[in-house]
Amino acid sequence: MSTQTTTSGRDGRVEAALAALRTQTIELPSWAFGNSGTRFKVFAQAGVPRDPFEKIADAGQVHRHTGVAPRVSLHIPWDRVEDYARLAEHAGEHGVTIGAINSNLFQDNDYMLGSLTHPDARVRAKAVAHHVECIDIMRATGSTDLKVWLPDGLNYPGQDDLRSRQDRLAEGLAQIYAALDEDHRLILEYKFFEPAFYAMDIPDWGTSLLHCLALGERAMVVLDTGHHAPGTNIEFIVAQLLRAGRLGAFDFNSRFYADDDLMVGSADPFQLFRIMHEIVRNGALAPDSGVNFMLDQCHNIEPKIPAQIRSVMNIQEATAKALLVDAEALHAAQQSGDVLGANGALMDAYNTDVRPLLARLRESQGLDPNPMAAFAASGYTETIVAERVGGAQAGWGA
Repeated sequence: MSTQTTTSGRDGRVEAALAALRTQTIELPSWAFGNSGTRFKVFAQAGVPRDPFEKIADAGQVHRHTGVAPRVSLHIPWDRVEDYARLAEHAGEHGVTIGAINSNLFQDNDYMLGSLTHPDARVRAKAVAHHVECIDIMRATGSTDLKVWLPDGLNYPGQDDLRSRQDRLAEGLAQIYAALDEDHRLILEYKFFEPAFYAMDIPDWGTSLLHCLALGERAMVVLDTGHHAPGTNIEFIVAQLLRAGRLGAFDFNSRFYADDDLMVGSADPFQLFRIMHEIVRNGALAPDSGVNFMLDQCHNIEPKIPAQIRSVMNIQEATAKALLVDAEALHAAQQSGDVLGANGALMDAYNTDVRPLLARLRESQGLDPNPMAAFAASGYTETIVAERVGGAQAGWGA
């Protein structure tokens, strides 16, 4: 009887996991398809896109082979074009839509001492105007999320007044928020350090949350998994932001030391599982949860499209394992003080090989069970290497 109940419960979790996985979507970053790397060297690759249209075509390949990557984030001015409506139409032709619009406050000489926090009102106004441009692009492409990462900060004590910078930041964000349409969100990122090293103006989730709370209900926090001090319990932050109803999006990547922007799940797959467990436990995997799962990675030595496919698969695997946690057994162990039993409930799910489950999911969707092999056999790489000759390849500056 006990064995039958256990088997029945496991079968039920498998079917529930399949249903949930069918609704999961992961947003791709356009910049990951261009040449990107470290501050020391960027290694160019053959066949890299030369403009946003080719970036979107490549993103369409990831969705074609995984079935769960239907949106592409844009980065302005890297993805600036003359006709954004045409770009959105082009995305539809490749089976995807335009996702979040990312502003850029870190490549203009005027922003050396800050953008929204700069002591000069002229520079602050310029930074606000850039976001208004991004909002216009949102309207033209059908995007609903404006993603803001603020690189502003200080390298030396006394360089500027910490409190005054927060006041300027609040004022600038309020102006940007007021420019949004009713169906738009402002999603605000944070970063522990870099490019500033003494004090970042938005260094952590608490600072981001405080500004979002002051702005209004459509201001949400973005959690980049690489933007924390070593040893930070990221799943705790996830739980807290979900509890507050202010987790707007993830930027998924991996890090070993700093903000390495490696493929998600490559450095610490167990951490990714723990994060996804909090997502599943709090119902944030549901399409109407308001949590957008995005990638933010740079691929310097690995081929771009396969790296994005592998990253999507890594998130799917962590999600599937989180969905297979025996929630009833876990809760019972937690309530009874069974420390090892509770930990064991998580470890049993984490140690499950979910690749056959995901292969079954893909086959039910008419996809090849092995997206990596299917893309390699498609001939797409050979085609773009032959066709994309001449012109300037896309990178961090274009």
